[in-house]
Amino acid sequence: MTRLIDGLACVASDYDVLLCDVWGVIHNGRESFPTACAALTRWRAERGPVLLISNSPRPGPEVAAQLDGLTVPRDSWTTIVTSGDATRGLLRERAPGPAWRIGPSRDDPLYEGLGLAFSDLEAARFIACTGPNDDEVETPEDYRAILTRAAARDLEMVCANPDRVVQRGDRLIFCGGALADLYEHLGGRVAMAGKPFAPIYDLALSLSDQTLGRPLDRSRVLAIGDGLATDIAGAQAQGLDRLFIAAGIHGAEVLGADGRLSAEAVDDLLADAELTADFAMADLAW
Repeated sequence: MTRLIDGLACVASDYDVLLCDVWGVIHNGRESFPTACAALTRWRAERGPVLLISNSPRPGPEVAAQLDGLTVPRDSWTTIVTSGDATRGLLRERAPGPAWRIGPSRDDPLYEGLGLAFSDLEAARFIACTGPNDDEVETPEDYRAILTRAAARDLEMVCANPDRVVQRGDRLIFCGGALADLYEHLGGRVAMAGKPFAPIYDLALSLSDQTLGRPLDRSRVLAIGDGLATDIAGAQAQGLDRLFIAAGIHGAEVLGADGRLSAEAVDDLLADAELTADFAMADLAW
C-alpha cells in the first residue's frame, strides 16, 4: 500500500536530496503553486538540495527564466536538469544531420551550438522532435500521414520531451512523447534521454554529488512527480524512493468528488501501470 502523507515534513528526516518534477507539481504552465513552492523553499533551507528535473525540451537556463515569469522563488530550488540538457548529447552525436524538425520556435535554444542543420523530410537523416508545432490546437493525429512517410524511410526520431501530456491551466495538451508513441506504433525508431530514461537521472545525480560535496547515498534521495509513465517509472527504474503527486495529470482518476485523495484509487492506478510509489499526496506541501 502506498502511504498517504500530509506533507514533506512527514518524511523529511529520511532524505537529503529532492529530485522534483516541475510541470504539474510546482506550476501548471499558467501559474505557480505557492504551497508547493513554499515546501521546496523550506526543504532547501532545512534539509538540503532541491534538483528540479523536468522533461522540458529546453535547456535548464530557459526553464529557470520561465519559472521566474511564473513567480517561482529562486530559493525554492538549487539547480535544474532538463530533458533538453540530456538530449543535446544525442543531437550532438547526429550533427550535422540534417534533421527534419517538429516543434515550436520557442524550443530553438535546444539546438544552439550543436552545429546541426535542418531540412525537409525528404533530405533529412533523422527527426528532431520537441512536441507539436502548435500544441494549443494540434494532436498526434495531425502528424499521422507525414510520420508514416518518415517511418517508411526508417528515420530515427530523437524526442526531446518524453511527456505525453501536461496540464496547462485547466487543459491537458499533447507533448513530444505522444508523437513518439505514434511514431513507434507506425514502426518508427525513437531515442529519448528524458524521464523515464537513464541519461537525465545520470546527469541529475552527478550534480547532486557536486552539490552535496560528498558521494550521494541513493537511499536518501526522494523523487517527486505527477507522471506515472515518466516520473514514477523513471525513479523506480533508478531504485529511488518515490512521492506521487496525485492531483496532477492523473487527478481525475484518484481524487473523489470532495477533492480528497483515495488510497485505494492510488494503489489501483499504480498497479494498472505495474508501478509502485512509497508515498502519495494530492498536492505538494510541507
